[in-house]
Amino acid sequence: MEPVYDTVIAIARTMWAAQGLKFTVTGEENVPRSGGAVIAINHTGYLDFTYAGLPAFMNGRRKVRFMAKKEVFDSKSTGPIMRALKHIPVDRAAGAQSYRAAVDYLTRGELVGVYPEATISRSFEIKEFKSGAARMALEAGVPIVPTVIWGAQRVWTKGHPKRLGRTKVPIHIGVAPALQPTGTPDELTTRLHDVMTETLHAVQERYGPHPAGEFWVPARLGGGAPTLDEANALDAAEAAEKAARRANRDNPGD
Repeated sequence: MEPVYDTVIAIARTMWAAQGLKFTVTGEENVPRSGGAVIAINHTGYLDFTYAGLPAFMNGRRKVRFMAKKEVFDSKSTGPIMRALKHIPVDRAAGAQSYRAAVDYLTRGELVGVYPEATISRSFEIKEFKSGAARMALEAGVPIVPTVIWGAQRVWTKGHPKRLGRTKVPIHIGVAPALQPTGTPDELTTRLHDVMTETLHAVQERYGPHPAGEFWVPARLGGGAPTLDEANALDAAEAAEKAARRANRDNPGD
């Protein structure tokens, strides 16, 4: 029993009911009922992580420990909750520490939630992956569970207003069969990317209408979202702007 985590789950379910969110979950049986595993999740919105633990909870009431930005843990409002839920802080300036913590969790039989894309995909397609998920799975000797969420971007995503009222948005979660920790990190990362792309397309086919021009619909399906190349260019411009602001703060006299 984890009273804090159980309370957070109850609160989340109450919020989902108030919003009228409609969940469809497939493949939850692919989440191991015991032992460690990396839960690899696509990233389309700010609230992905609140939905991503649902398959594990449905299949054995298991809980996922998510890797999240250190800034969330530093906050006086969210920090105590994140630590109580045993999530893992990620300091991008000292990534080795969070990586070691994740591997330790996995070897102790925990489920660790990871976003291989590292950032929200503005195109809502699967971006290029970092190799961290594969490396930790290989080192800990645990499987990777490819998990795709579709519809979360309609609730709250980068560059668009949040819609937290009673929207009745359908959210689909598809879990593919687990990938065993074999091969090199690059080979396993490629396999993971391929499987998650295939799973995304399958989930989208089951989801229902994707109205032309809508912001949450990928360009590939006739929507208003940028293409993957356009989204990557936006991300690069944003990163350059942030780097310039940091440089100005560090060198105010220049």
